[in-house]
Amino acid sequence: MNTADPRSARIILLDDDALMLLLLARMLKQLGYTNVVTCNHGEQALRQLDGPGAPADLIMLDINMPEMDGIEFIRRLAACRYAGSLILVSGEGGRVFDSVARLIEAQHLNALGHLHKPVQPEQLAALLRRLQPNAGVGTLQRATPHAYDAEELRAAIVGGQLVNYYQPKVALETGEFVGVECLVRWQHPRDGLVFPDQFIGLATEQGLIAELTKAVVTAALQQAKAWGREGHRVPIAVNVTMDDLTALDFPDVIEALTAAADIETQLITLEVTEGQMQRSLSTVLDVLSRLQLKRFQLAIDDFGTGHSSLAQLRDLPFDELKIDRSFVHGATEDTTRQAICIASIRMAHQLRMQVVAEGIETRDDWDLLRHLGCDAGQGYFIARPMPAAALIEWLTKWHAQYGAAVPLQA
Repeated sequence: MNTADPRSARIILLDDDALMLLLLARMLKQLGYTNVVTCNHGEQALRQLDGPGAPADLIMLDINMPEMDGIEFIRRLAACRYAGSLILVSGEGGRVFDSVARLIEAQHLNALGHLHKPVQPEQLAALLRRLQPNAGVGTLQRATPHAYDAEELRAAIVGGQLVNYYQPKVALETGEFVGVECLVRWQHPRDGLVFPDQFIGLATEQGLIAELTKAVVTAALQQAKAWGREGHRVPIAVNVTMDDLTALDFPDVIEALTAAADIETQLITLEVTEGQMQRSLSTVLDVLSRLQLKRFQLAIDDFGTGHSSLAQLRDLPFDELKIDRSFVHGATEDTTRQAICIASIRMAHQLRMQVVAEGIETRDDWDLLRHLGCDAGQGYFIARPMPAAALIEWLTKWHAQYGAAVPLQA
């Protein structure tokens, strides 16, 4: 949780208001950030990212600008795979900020937060404390949009191009490490690391999802076994799809894979996205009940984003409820989000379910969800998804520092 060194961080300011650029640059200088570039147009900022000395750790941008507005600029950054951080600066209202924040998250960009105009120096300083050292060299990796086909994806599954990343989960009361969520990526030979939203739909449409799930689960189980040999018992959560849950032999397949890896079924949580369970309820209930009999843990993911949440909690045998990140991050400042968190936690506990909060991105998020009695959490404040090889090093550092970083006193 170390912050970036102001002397080495490079910041780009984007705003069509020359006075605002001057004021922000002056505030940053007072905070020790001297490597600052100002731009009054989106194209100018993009050229800065492509030019000499291009890496940028942070871009601060206005949303409402002529010609290329902030939303179009964000889209261009995502298309070019910008790897640094963003801070939104605007006079727009809270709902606009919320929408743009969700857009940034959907585009896999990293937003540190937002600032309302006129910007207060102490608020700027608070956001800059979230800027991580080496959080990603903010350079543009040029890539043209590419539509993948079934044969390409099938070859990737067979050829071992799918790789699992792991995001840690910790107990909010104590900071204790309680497991990881497995998140698949495609290490494409041409396009680099491809996120699942670019190929999961294709796998579903082309009847490849069972093969893909099997590859992901097999790799996760082998990794759990490898961690076990090193003396680390790491519970793993794996996402499964509606197609998996409507295959009546899925419980037997997953049990056989677990037995082959010599892993306890209790160590594996199968996460089901709430919005998927709108059809074939009898089959889903059959499959989930058999998985529970085999002692797999079952989690309902992205809770609150579907249309029949209460019925699913009533009818389906879940052990864990995951509150969607859209209700968690920023709940300290949004009474609606906070109310949803409170209701979800109370209801889940009454149903004897564990509760995990997704999207914990700030200390305020952590403190609130802990105060509300949420059992565990995951998010950028704790750790980003990481390759398996990085987990033990992260875990060592986390054990060494979470007591100081996340004090247990109320």
